[in-house]
Amino acid sequence: MVSKQLSGKIALVTGAGQNIGRAIAHSLAADGAFVMVNGRGNSSAVESVAAEINDAGGTAISHLADISDEGAVEEMVARLAAEAGGVDIVVSNAGLRRQTPFVEMSFAEWLEILSVALDGAFLLTRQAVPHMQARGGGAFIGLSGISNHIGAKERAHVNASKAGLEGFVRGLAMELAADNITANIVAPGAIDTVRGAAAGARPPGVHDKIPLGRAGTVDEIAAMVRHLAGPQGGYITGQCIHINGGIYLGH
Repeated sequence: MVSKQLSGKIALVTGAGQNIGRAIAHSLAADGAFVMVNGRGNSSAVESVAAEINDAGGTAISHLADISDEGAVEEMVARLAAEAGGVDIVVSNAGLRRQTPFVEMSFAEWLEILSVALDGAFLLTRQAVPHMQARGGGAFIGLSGISNHIGAKERAHVNASKAGLEGFVRGLAMELAADNITANIVAPGAIDTVRGAAAGARPPGVHDKIPLGRAGTVDEIAAMVRHLAGPQGGYITGQCIHINGGIYLGH
């Protein structure tokens, strides 16, 4: 029988009701982790993902919470620790994708975008780190993107939130290394996902600009997250790992 590398580990995945987050939750669970599937507003989606995992032989629970709400995050992490025994892995995938011309962007919209991707990551980590320390280590993985590296029109707020997340993770990596806690970023490029209306249509001809000539899959992103969360990723910290078919080479 093949041993599962994440057996005994406890993971929290935000924004896990669909697309990349759903694939990450499935991947971690398939490798043995107990997974809390988090979403903000669609209870049926997160319940469905948890049910899929359980039906496949894994272990998962769902929890609806707005990760920009400090009290909601405290309650969510406390529930996970109470039901599963702690927290080892946090995947901060939740984010709002909006397209708004800068001159039309309100301060309220700016704050809303940053509150999820950046403030949410802070609140999650602050609650989870004491559990990781008590369990001898852990892993934080944030999901960023390509746009804050190459720029994107009408996404100044999204770009800023992801750039802030990457800086936050580098700080975590330095400060928490002594506790055997790693912190990394996975930055997807064009991925074959279902896009919400607020994200806008995918630009035409985008695949023509990708050296590998195709969009990535959610499973390719999930595989990297699983690697970083497991023992084989234990010597990787403070890094931003690009998965984009070569469209951005990190220079």
